[in-house]
Amino acid sequence: MPIRDMLQNENISVSFEFFPPKTEEAWQRLYKTIENLVPLHPSHVSVTYGAGGTTREHTHELVVRVQRETGIPVVAHLTCVCASAAEIRKTLEQYSSNGIRHLLILRGDVPEGVTEEEAWPADGFRQASDLVALVKKEYPHMGVGVAGFPEGHPSTPNRLREMEYLKAKIDAGADWIVTQLFFDNRDFYDFCERCAFYGIEVPITPGIMPITSLQNMHRIADLAAGARIPAPLMKSVWRARTRENVKNVGVHWAAEQVRDLIDNGVAGIHLYTLNHSDASIQICRSLGLRDFLDLPASVTAEPGDHIFLDSKQTSRNEKS
Repeated sequence: MPIRDMLQNENISVSFEFFPPKTEEAWQRLYKTIENLVPLHPSHVSVTYGAGGTTREHTHELVVRVQRETGIPVVAHLTCVCASAAEIRKTLEQYSSNGIRHLLILRGDVPEGVTEEEAWPADGFRQASDLVALVKKEYPHMGVGVAGFPEGHPSTPNRLREMEYLKAKIDAGADWIVTQLFFDNRDFYDFCERCAFYGIEVPITPGIMPITSLQNMHRIADLAAGARIPAPLMKSVWRARTRENVKNVGVHWAAEQVRDLIDNGVAGIHLYTLNHSDASIQICRSLGLRDFLDLPASVTAEPGDHIFLDSKQTSRNEKS
């Protein structure tokens, strides 16, 4: 089923995002994370894509393996930056031949130390809307998602121009929007109103990432190019002191965000996992979003302690 159709049915869609690790130990933890999250029956999962070739091959491997071994639809990230048209077409052919039918198309951030000429090859794509148009023309069987920024795009301070760029992606054929993370739902609702004003009618999925430690809070701010962390959340985190308490505060805040979003009619929730399962499971459990009969008693991942996904889990997911 196309992602857009999943987001328009009456059930709440829950999806997760992963990134390709850089070490063997981290790969083992990721496989355990995926194994732990499969019983939540996600509508889909997404896998990020590094600029300049940093993790692109790993992304291809992970995307194909997850879809093959779990039956869960995978949304593969695809960026414009540091890629020629020929390289992008090669990637698209790889995905298509391996049964990947969903993409999240992004312009991408220029990696450190990369020149403008290297970042934007003459035969490449400078805007995500151009790449969306190519995919819809040459691979019409693929569903395409694009990014939205409730707090504003970090490289486009003009909020009117930002919405024009988003509208161009939708007009080029994008099927749904998934947002950058945010911590105040009012930013998301305002974003949705602006989308409606610009005639954007595709499903919009809010992206949520729980804070799990002080270090994680700083990392989130860096990853989101200065995400706004509300004062009440900051105060609660600083009061918590211990790592366990900080995580409880962060998960509670995220769960309350999700509860409010669902109460206000969102089509689905996209959880940024940072390749860990505990917080996502806690959020879904606290809100009764899924059947938890199949969940493992413990979600603690030990290096090498995984059997990626067995056939029983796979068949169960395919029937959901």
